[in-house]
Amino acid sequence: MNLCCLIFLILCYAKQGRTEDAIEADNGPLTTRIPGSDWEDNLDPLVAEAPTVAPDGLETDVSTPGQKDGSSEEDLDTLCDGELTSQQIKRAVGNGIMKLGFSYLESLKPSPELPNVIISPISLSVALSQLMLGATNETEELLLQHLQADELPCYHTALSTLLHNFQKKSLAIASRIYLQTGFEPKPEFMEDSLKLYDSEPATLSTVDEVNEWVKNATKGHISKFLASLPGNTVMMLINAMHFKGEWLNRFDPKFTSNELFYMDENKIVNVDMMLGVKYPLSVFTHLELDAQVARFPFKSDRSLLLVMPTSGKVNMSAIIAKLNISDVYTRFPRERNMQVKLPKFKLEFNQDLKDAMKGMGLGMLFGKPNLGRISDGTLFVSNVQHMTSVEINEEGAEAAAATSVVISRSNLSFTVNQPFFFAIMDDSSQTPLFMGVITNPNPGASTIVTSPGNPDEKGFSDDKSFDVPPK
Repeated sequence: MNLCCLIFLILCYAKQGRTEDAIEADNGPLTTRIPGSDWEDNLDPLVAEAPTVAPDGLETDVSTPGQKDGSSEEDLDTLCDGELTSQQIKRAVGNGIMKLGFSYLESLKPSPELPNVIISPISLSVALSQLMLGATNETEELLLQHLQADELPCYHTALSTLLHNFQKKSLAIASRIYLQTGFEPKPEFMEDSLKLYDSEPATLSTVDEVNEWVKNATKGHISKFLASLPGNTVMMLINAMHFKGEWLNRFDPKFTSNELFYMDENKIVNVDMMLGVKYPLSVFTHLELDAQVARFPFKSDRSLLLVMPTSGKVNMSAIIAKLNISDVYTRFPRERNMQVKLPKFKLEFNQDLKDAMKGMGLGMLFGKPNLGRISDGTLFVSNVQHMTSVEINEEGAEAAAATSVVISRSNLSFTVNQPFFFAIMDDSSQTPLFMGVITNPNPGASTIVTSPGNPDEKGFSDDKSFDVPPK
């Protein structure tokens, strides 16, 4: 099964302690009512239920985020009442999500302890965008800047419309707001969260309850997301995304075999390598990046984009500076049948993003942000947890790919056997759903240390004129 699961968490604390109302409510019932709000009468039934999603719930046509007014992708330009068309707005939002993802990857560089970094830029954008609904003044401006939304008309409507269209094409999205008993956020924030991001309210009672919701929302692939919660947690914004992509051209399992993956010039590891003998692939050389770029199409207008630098090392700074996604899409040549080798693997990534976000310039969120649209009390973000589970096999892929190129005159081929950058793309909006850097597809296996030597020892062909061995 080819699937990728993602969870993103934000915790908000009352920095100066909980309000008197909250303290008084500690011994009250496990419900939170917002007087005068439109959803007041609907909250108690929601809270009374266990906050879980039915195992197949994410596959159904859930209520459309941001579409309560009957809006659609086609009339987005009319709703935004600006000079941009729907397609231009979609591309602008997608470009902003791509830049946010690049910023995270730049801060979360692979290391021997963390050889693979895998994130979901769309999930990160949704979480920060929902937080922005509650931000004011300099905090709102900071989030607008990092989301690349400061000059985009009707940003929230555009993003929620994009999410609605993603859900029609194999990306399932679940969202929830957990509230501590007695904490009463402002009604407008809750109403906007529900309308724009389909984020239902529920009472935060136990960690096990949250983990059960996560487990069901991710089809069982993330069973224990949280170990504990700090005592002064008052609100949790959480979303889960599940993507299952089937290759347009599958790999035959009978050709999968054990081969070498070159982590760098001195370290190699054994991986299960899938083989397509005559696989239709679009690939070109990106001269500015000194890399090969390939596109593996999924069904449902999605693609796996691979960037494999010829140096054997992924330089995110260079990719950020020189990789223009819109330009890349126009440069892909017609597919050609060739021998293709792609690693088969399953990886997990679980990281607290607090330090990374501070490095990106979002440290204000963890200090003294202005979240006055959530509550008049003093709030701050305490923790941002991100977790992914990625699998690639013969049937399809999820948030990962690999890439290493050997092109020969006599046998055109594309072999993924050294570190690579990848992105799972929505082709229409050019939005990255998942992206990351893979330096070791099999971290559980023992690595082999080699001495620098003849390129032939690393499996390259004798025709050196077209080979691109690791430097």
